[in-house]
Amino acid sequence: MEMMIPAWVDGTLCPVEKLEVHRRGLRHKAVSVFVMRGSQTLIQRRALTKYHTPGLWANACCTHPYWDEAAEDCAPRRLQQELGIEGLPMRHRGQVHYRADVGGGLTEDEVVEIFTAEASEDTVCVPNPAEVAEVAWIDLDALVADTTRRPERYTPWLRIYLRDHINDIFAV
Repeated sequence: MEMMIPAWVDGTLCPVEKLEVHRRGLRHKAVSVFVMRGSQTLIQRRALTKYHTPGLWANACCTHPYWDEAAEDCAPRRLQQELGIEGLPMRHRGQVHYRADVGGGLTEDEVVEIFTAEASEDTVCVPNPAEVAEVAWIDLDALVADTTRRPERYTPWLRIYLRDHINDIFAV
């Protein structure tokens, strides 16, 4: 059975199958996590088997909560499931809304709870190959510059976060 995620249909929040949400371009709940290590951020290249934006680079973790799951529970759960990272305290950085075409007739229209987490030099990252093709640590300023220079390498949401919401996400 496909995952049911919280989406708004005719103004009412209800569980809708994930692929159907993206086909219909329904506004839905999402969670994004940026894992930092000083001035560097962890990025992941999405697995080539993902049904949208395969092979593009994104922030550490981007996901949808289960129908009845709080964002604060979803963020660490998916960080562990996608990257094998556990035990990092999460800091809620606010909510972002964006709408973007992600190709193949699919649309993301997300109300995203954004979290940051600080990793140490010995934080272990074990990517799940079903979710992640590879990971890299990159200086945040270099990432911002590269998303502008080579936008085709990055997911629409990462470009939007870094272009429109960087000060809110990374404010001290």
